[in-house]
Amino acid sequence: MTLVKVCGITRVEDAVTAVRLGAGAIGLNFVPSSPRRIDEATGHAIARAVREAAGTSVLLVGVVADMTYEDMRALASRAALDLLQLHGSETPDVLDRVLPGAYKAMGIEREEDVARAGTFRGEHLLADAKVEGVLGGTGKTFDWRLVRELAKVRKLMLAGGLTPENVARAVREVGPWAVDVASGVELAPGVKDASKMRAFIDAARSA
Repeated sequence: MTLVKVCGITRVEDAVTAVRLGAGAIGLNFVPSSPRRIDEATGHAIARAVREAAGTSVLLVGVVADMTYEDMRALASRAALDLLQLHGSETPDVLDRVLPGAYKAMGIEREEDVARAGTFRGEHLLADAKVEGVLGGTGKTFDWRLVRELAKVRKLMLAGGLTPENVARAVREVGPWAVDVASGVELAPGVKDASKMRAFIDAARSA
């Protein structure tokens, strides 16, 4: 079954609701420029609540961008994260230093982007819509056909404009290991809507 990652969570109650509805991963955003950015103390509180609600069955993912190796390692430890999602201009060499506890998020617009994504090693990879000057959470989709082959050889997380209305089609067309949603289940940036999360998770499972 396709795993559902609810990303950009900023409140403990939203994280607990997401895992109780069946989310398999929670994304916590530590990028300073993001409207969904949280501090380490909030991240630790959310992580603690998720562990109490779901144990180790749920992945805790920290979204970062262009941090130093030392800062990434320290954040992962202090916020009790399972994985880091590198959403900046990191190179394959930077990712290699933090494997297996990290993966690259790639903006996809054309075949050249898919080819570049393949240069990043590791088990996981996230494919998002490529929007100039924005690192993610835009609510924009891309041509899912571009990453079908990538999904056959990597644990691909599909992101970018997914909603309760289109996620089932995305799962059928791509066959990703996971789907990632932020704006598609929100009332406002970082504030999740329980009914939308339920609808999204049910739709992903139905596919």
